[in-house]
Amino acid sequence: MNRRIIILLIPIAVMTAFAAYADGGFLDVEMGAAFTGYNDVRIPSETGDTISLATDTNSDPALALRVRGGYTFADRHTVLALVAPLTVRGSGTLDRTVTYQSTTFPSGTDVQSVYRFDSYRLTYRYAFVKTDTLELAAGLTAKLRSADIALMSTAAYAHRSDLGAVPLISFRAAWRMASPWSLALDGDALVTPFGRAEDVLAALEYSPSDSVSYRLGYRVLEGGSDGGGSVYTFALFNYVTAGITVRF
Repeated sequence: MNRRIIILLIPIAVMTAFAAYADGGFLDVEMGAAFTGYNDVRIPSETGDTISLATDTNSDPALALRVRGGYTFADRHTVLALVAPLTVRGSGTLDRTVTYQSTTFPSGTDVQSVYRFDSYRLTYRYAFVKTDTLELAAGLTAKLRSADIALMSTAAYAHRSDLGAVPLISFRAAWRMASPWSLALDGDALVTPFGRAEDVLAALEYSPSDSVSYRLGYRVLEGGSDGGGSVYTFALFNYVTAGITVRF
């Protein structure tokens, strides 16, 4: 079995077991399609050439899977663990010469791209408002990203991988407009002088019972950084998603 798949399955299995046996635990699964809005890359950022993985390589829609396990205690405190892999592939013919990771791809070259951005997060949230009709919660997320951007042709191959940790602000707002229907805004985000990251879901939720809820929504994943000579990468992905949350 692919090593990356095994690495992803381990935390998912742990989260599932914890949620199933913990009083107050829950398991959330979300699937959908991710569409590239823009995806601009320049590596190295000062000497490389900018290439768009949205238009120069015409990225295809990607299958998006997210699994999240959590535990709520004392009614208002919630701890969450998330696994969210994403791989987007594209292909195209370059209309100019592009240098990426010190590798040159001449104009007219047929190229393929692979953009991988796997996210692992641990979150704590506190619900400072929690009534029958309104929930407002905020907290902190520790995010570990494992990323790789590859460009290849029949004659050349170049890639850049990155593993890093970033802090994010976590939040949730949910309004039960008419039971069992709710509108929810849920996400993690942070903007700094060095870059930004936003992962936000707007969804319509249907909760026929206290133990299960379904949702349809739109998710935006956006961000990037300018490493000042190392890496320039900014990307936007639009998701159409469906999810289910099971509480134990």
